[in-house]
Amino acid sequence: MTVPLKVLLVEDDELFRLGLATRLQQEAMLEIAAEAEDGETALDLVMQQTFDIVILDVGLPGMGGVETCRQMKQLLPQLPILVLTSHFQPPLINRLIAAQAQGYCLKGVAAESLILAIQSVAAGASWWDAQATEQIRAQFQQPIAEVPQSAPEPDNPLTQREREILALIASGKSNSEIAASLYIAAGTVRVHVHAILQKLAVRDRTQAVVIALRNGLIEIEGVS
Repeated sequence: MTVPLKVLLVEDDELFRLGLATRLQQEAMLEIAAEAEDGETALDLVMQQTFDIVILDVGLPGMGGVETCRQMKQLLPQLPILVLTSHFQPPLINRLIAAQAQGYCLKGVAAESLILAIQSVAAGASWWDAQATEQIRAQFQQPIAEVPQSAPEPDNPLTQREREILALIASGKSNSEIAASLYIAAGTVRVHVHAILQKLAVRDRTQAVVIALRNGLIEIEGVS
């Protein structure tokens, strides 16, 4: 029997938190192990209990969701964090990337998409809302001449594992071959590929490789 993912739900809106917890508890693979209404409480909880993923509202009172995310990552770098927000705010994406969040979803997202996002992030992949993905992609496509000299270069939106998988895709390997090469399950490869397509805002693997190579997101030299 599959052990459900232990979720820490951090949300200050009590009604929304109750509704979300009730919906997620209907999924056999998810368990709401604890809830918090502010960042300070959430930080205490992650030091007291073990969680598989944190679902974190960005608009928390006090220190706020972004700072909560940053401090959680300082304490527990491997803890997956999926951020929820009510509004799409392009500057927020850069702050979330800097805080090392693995994902970002709008609160109005369909339950099925949110559940897939939770599973993906908990599995070590990333999940970015479609609008967030477009913002990231636009950063990489912006001509260098248009970027102020004082502006820092945007981080690569792909994780190290995603870059490895995309490089193997570029070398012509199938999901099963990638799984064998990296000693991971084929299902895990599919989750990572889905995250790559989401983050690069493309429809298929070929387009993902083209975008990644064009923007220097992966290197394929030496890949066998």
